[in-house]
Amino acid sequence: MQRLLPDRFLLGECPRWDEQQQCLWWVDISRQQIHRLDLASGEHRGYPLHEEIGCLALRHQGGLVVGLRSGLALLPDPASGVLIPLAAPEADRPWQRFNDGRCDARGRFIAGTMNPRKDAHYGTFYRLDADGSVRPLVGRSWTCNGLAFSPDGRILYWADTPTRTIHRCDYDLASGEVSNPRVFYVVPEGWGRPDGACVDSEGCYWSAQYAGGRLLRLSPEGELLQTVMLPVSHPTMPAFGGPDLKTLFVTSASQGMSAEQLASNPWEGALLALNMAVSGLVEPRFAG
Repeated sequence: MQRLLPDRFLLGECPRWDEQQQCLWWVDISRQQIHRLDLASGEHRGYPLHEEIGCLALRHQGGLVVGLRSGLALLPDPASGVLIPLAAPEADRPWQRFNDGRCDARGRFIAGTMNPRKDAHYGTFYRLDADGSVRPLVGRSWTCNGLAFSPDGRILYWADTPTRTIHRCDYDLASGEVSNPRVFYVVPEGWGRPDGACVDSEGCYWSAQYAGGRLLRLSPEGELLQTVMLPVSHPTMPAFGGPDLKTLFVTSASQGMSAEQLASNPWEGALLALNMAVSGLVEPRFAG
């Protein structure tokens, strides 16, 4: 296990591997920043925005599609910071923000929102199509999280973090619709709360346990196969990458920790890399 940078992130999230440029993208939500690391050269760049960014995905046409507090947007050139707004499906609830998202195998961007007030189940995953149209897909939770797809793209996983519940739905690649929702796994109390996730080439679901200091690897049937303990207490999301897709990158958070906690563990909020026996999957890109 390796710490890739000396930086401590407040709320590191949404790592995404660019297999074409051989670099890693991720965000620091609380600092309103996008980050990029070239693994070969070690060059690390941060791109400031003017609002919280919860998630991102690469685009076929270059640049990124992003989920922000204000809504969904294109970011053709991260260095410029110039956003092209696409949709604001929750403009009537300005206290909410987009939290987790990724593309399906057809290049649709699926992104979910969260309700920081925790007073109503407003969080929803939306589907953004290549033509810019957007519609609600699945959710109705406090915090939409843990979005991932099976290797064939026909199973959609998502987690409601506060209830410690991971869900599984059938996903129709042709229509982009979900059906047959059911509970996939409930994280035992005391193990943390399910945050971001990814799926490996064997179809197993990797879930970061916020405030639990661990990753869980679950079989497609929902059986716990492996627990990986981490040197950070608040891991937020794993993502496979590297030249052979056998490096597991893990973002983490340091927000809300006391000075004593941070001093006792300088790795809190770090970006981690683990060498794995199993490989990951190439991340689909947004078609719009």
